[in-house]
Order: sequence, then structure tokens, then C-alpha cells
Amino acid sequence: MNQFITFIRKEFYHVFRDSKTLLMLFGLPIVQIVLFGFALSNEIRNAKIAIFDQAKDQTSQQIINRFAASRYFSLQNNISSESQIEAVFQEGKIKLLMIIPSSFEEDLMHSRKASIQFIFDASDPNTASTLQGYANAIIMSYQQDLVAGSNIPLQIIPQTRMLYNPELKGAPTFVPGVMALVLMLICVLMTSISIVKEKEQGTMEILLVSPVNPFLLIIAKAVPYLALSLVNLAVILTLSVTLLDMPINGSLFLLIAESTLLIITALALGLLISNSTANQQAAMLIAMMGMLVPTMLFTGFMFPIENMPIPLQIISHFIPSKWYYIIVKSIMIKGLGIAAIWKETLILLGMALIFLFLSFKKFKTRLQ
Repeated sequence: MNQFITFIRKEFYHVFRDSKTLLMLFGLPIVQIVLFGFALSNEIRNAKIAIFDQAKDQTSQQIINRFAASRYFSLQNNISSESQIEAVFQEGKIKLLMIIPSSFEEDLMHSRKASIQFIFDASDPNTASTLQGYANAIIMSYQQDLVAGSNIPLQIIPQTRMLYNPELKGAPTFVPGVMALVLMLICVLMTSISIVKEKEQGTMEILLVSPVNPFLLIIAKAVPYLALSLVNLAVILTLSVTLLDMPINGSLFLLIAESTLLIITALALGLLISNSTANQQAAMLIAMMGMLVPTMLFTGFMFPIENMPIPLQIISHFIPSKWYYIIVKSIMIKGLGIAAIWKETLILLGMALIFLFLSFKKFKTRLQ
């Protein structure tokens, strides 16, 4: 029995002396609880809303104040003409626009019935449906307060319009997200083992003594995967359009160019992982686990990033798939051009250059 207890004590010593094991035991659960606890929520808060108040009277102001007081909405800006409606949605600054007609108060007091229009950005149908429920609840609450105060039956009729996706199909949400997820993971995984595999097989020595420049050697590793990924992209787009009825409302050439930029970014990240690890197992583990969870959580197609705490929102800015997701939605669903997505394109380009630079810096021209 004493020997058994001694062995148990020895195993405890092994565990407590190994910082990596302690990190896995205690650090990982804490991180997962905090991360998933904040991220896995279907509730939408602080959704950005714009107001087109054509009435500008006391009743319209009371309704606006109800929305301003709600934790679900955040008033962004007021627009003053119908020509601004399309522009504010194309800029992606708001999720909802409330239009109060000029005769709203007069219709409500004299006809006992008035309409108010809501326009939702339905490129994300789940968010649009949820916000529709929030907006209707606020209007119904205000209507009940009016009826209770006057004892006169009054009715406010919300008129809803779903922009970009009037049928609220699920494909516009998941196809861009799945494209970002698949391209990101496959590309990183393929190149993450390319260089470290040469090290393990002992063929790196032959490559290093060859007259090929190390820069060209790294580029040559990525080129075949770039070509294969473009074939993969063609298959994904074909399946999305033919099987999932996902439209491409914008430029196909621009979509392919932006997808190529994401592929290069992912390949560069994979090369960086391959140059920084000692064996294939470590490279694959980092590529799979290190990219799968952040890509799923911080891309925005599964969980609204706006709901997350500020530190997690900042982390999401460093995930390439988040910017690609915005780009694909803008091109495929909204039909926008490069003028609307140049900021996201520059961010992806900057990430690709940084990953390539770090990959070259990490590449060792000597084995020892």
C-alpha cells in the first residue's frame, strides 16, 4: 500500500512540475468558460439603428426615446432624405432603419391607426428576425401605454421590409461563413506541414545546399497549394450557386480576387506555423486547434461579435476570416464593389504581408 501511495505522490509531482500540463488542466477550462460564456449567446444587444423621422413631433420623439432607452438598440444617426437609405445600409453601419411618416401623429389621433416602417439588413436573416421581434415589442409596449392613458383604442402598425434577403433564407448567412471557415482551415493546414515535413524527412539539407534562394524556396512551397485552393474555391462557388441557390449579385472577378487574397493570407500563416514548429504533429495541432475555434467564434457568422465584450471584439480584428466574411457578404448578397470593401481588403493585404515577412524571418537557412 505504501508503494502505491508513493507512486501516486510521484505522479502528482510530475503533474505539478509540468507547467504545460497545469496550463491544460486549469488554464484551458477557465479560458473556455469565459470565452464560450460571453460568445455563445443568441441575444443581440446594442444593434445599430438609424432614424428617419419625418414627423418630428412629440409622439415620434417618444417612440425614438423608447428605442434609445432599450439595451437592444443603439441610435447611430438620423437621416434626412430617402436617398440616404441605401447608402447607410451599404456602408454596413446599421442593422435597422426606422421610418416615421410625417402624418404619423395625425393619423394616430384622428384615424386611431398609424403605420411605422422598419427596414432591416437581412443579409444576416437570424439577426434581422431577432431585431424585428425586439422592435415590435417596443412598439406594442408604447401602444399599450397610450391605450391605458387615453382609454381610446389606438393601433400602431409596424410595416417591415427585409433588405437584401426578403425571404430570410439561411444560405446568405452560412455560405459566406462556411467559405471563410473552409478556405482558412484547409489552406493553413496544408502549408503548416510543408516545411516541417522536409525537416523530419531529412530532405531539408538538400534544399538548403541547392542554389535556390530561400525566398523562392518558401514561395515554391505555397504555389501548388494556391492553385489547388483556387480549384477548391471554384467547387465551393459552383455548389453554393447550383445547390444552395446562393446568388452572386456582385462582381465574380472581384469575389475571386478577394478569395485569392484570403488564400494567400492563410497560406502565409501556414508557412509561419511550419517554420516555427519542430514536427508535423505540433504543426497540425496548432493549425487545427489554433485556427478552428477562433475562426468559428470570431468570424461573425455563428455568434454576433457586437454582443461580445470589448476585449473579445478587439481579438476578432486579428482573425482574417472575419474581414473575408464581411467582404463576401458585401459582394455576393449586397452586390457592392471595391469602393465599399477597400478597408477590409487593405486589412487582409496587410495581414498577408505581415505573415509572409514573419515566415521569412523564421525560416532557418541552417539546420543547426
